[in-house]
Amino acid sequence: MSDFQARARAVRLAIFDVDGVLTDGTLWIGAEGEAFKAFNILDGHGIKMLQAAGVRTAILSGRESQAVVRRAGELSIDHVVQGAGDKAAAFDRLLAESGFLAEACAFVGDDLPDLPVLRRCGFAVAVANAVDEVKSACHYETRTPGGRGAVREFCELVLRAQGQLGEARAV
Repeated sequence: MSDFQARARAVRLAIFDVDGVLTDGTLWIGAEGEAFKAFNILDGHGIKMLQAAGVRTAILSGRESQAVVRRAGELSIDHVVQGAGDKAAAFDRLLAESGFLAEACAFVGDDLPDLPVLRRCGFAVAVANAVDEVKSACHYETRTPGGRGAVREFCELVLRAQGQLGEARAV
């Protein structure tokens, strides 16, 4: 078993950045200043499969958006942290709230503000379109870019490592 597979096997809490991970990073800004985001349905089903296998889920984002609140509600995501200017401090609070150790957490990120969490979690994952410094800090890099199936790829990797992919696909 490779190092990243062993790390994936230990994941009990999967944490996702939003812009560039759950979305492709594009922000559509309306005339009233509202931001629109596009989420990938394959990623959403991957999250549902993880949850069905007993893996808890969280969002940790530096921005705030009602679209994220709505999507997190649709997916029954356990913890939603937005407006986190200091992601390391937000990660500490999330660990305290959830009761998980950092080693049991995976974080999927794409940009420099994600580095403090990526460097501390048990399984650090960069999406294919992440900046090079993030890729260098991670245990695994997805083949697919953020917002285009990277989260689904991550979810299936974790489920496969935990021996639950077949059962999860029946969800």
